[in-house]
Amino acid sequence: MRRLRRGNSALNAVLLLYLLVCVAPSFVFSIKVNTPAELHASKGGTVTLSCTFTSTSRPTSKMTVDWSYTPQSGGPSQTFFHFSSKAFLPSVGQFLNRIQWQGSPSRGDASISLINATLNDNGTYTCSVRNPPDVHGSPNSHTVLTVTPKKLSIRFSDVAVLLGFIVLPSALITLILIGRMLCPKKQHNQSKSHRSPIEVTEGEEYGIHQPDGKVKKATCCNLYLMDSDDEYEYYNQKKRPSTDEGYAESRC
Repeated sequence: MRRLRRGNSALNAVLLLYLLVCVAPSFVFSIKVNTPAELHASKGGTVTLSCTFTSTSRPTSKMTVDWSYTPQSGGPSQTFFHFSSKAFLPSVGQFLNRIQWQGSPSRGDASISLINATLNDNGTYTCSVRNPPDVHGSPNSHTVLTVTPKKLSIRFSDVAVLLGFIVLPSALITLILIGRMLCPKKQHNQSKSHRSPIEVTEGEEYGIHQPDGKVKKATCCNLYLMDSDDEYEYYNQKKRPSTDEGYAESRC
């Protein structure tokens, strides 16, 4: 009976030791990485690929972060970013000069930013964190990025600028054109009411007066301004006896 109890105790000890060896590391040395399931961005904008992690060990210089990308159309995954004590940005490929390190390992942050997002960036992004001796747990996490064309939006300030640079100048030009159309008409009316002293009108030619006007004698100035044909006709009429009262002789 005692031997049976001793045998059971030994078996229990072996089982407990096995559990400690196999299961304990998963609780003591473990790491967990978290990323959003989905992210959305507008074409030409900047999007932050968020990645956080928790580790039972304090991050050291041996900690590493890797970001990889799998196209939406499928294909092999490619690693485009690596961090180990410092950030190693992409030197070739579609992410060249478009990645910024935003992480802070001491705070459990391994995020990056994608600049000038394009429709070709649609796909799955994987964040992997290693922090030895934490080698168990969930060191990887995935997020799906969807980039859409930028929507056209008009703000109130944009409308104000359009009004200032288009509507107001157009209104000013319209007022100027209306003014130019009215001014010549006004001047034309004034020219009709103020005739020149030497202007010859119908009924006044050759000294003939309107019925309600006074007789105005011809002057040297008037004779000088006559055309040659008019002057010849004037002298012929002067030689003939005047039968009308509408002629005036020059006294030059």
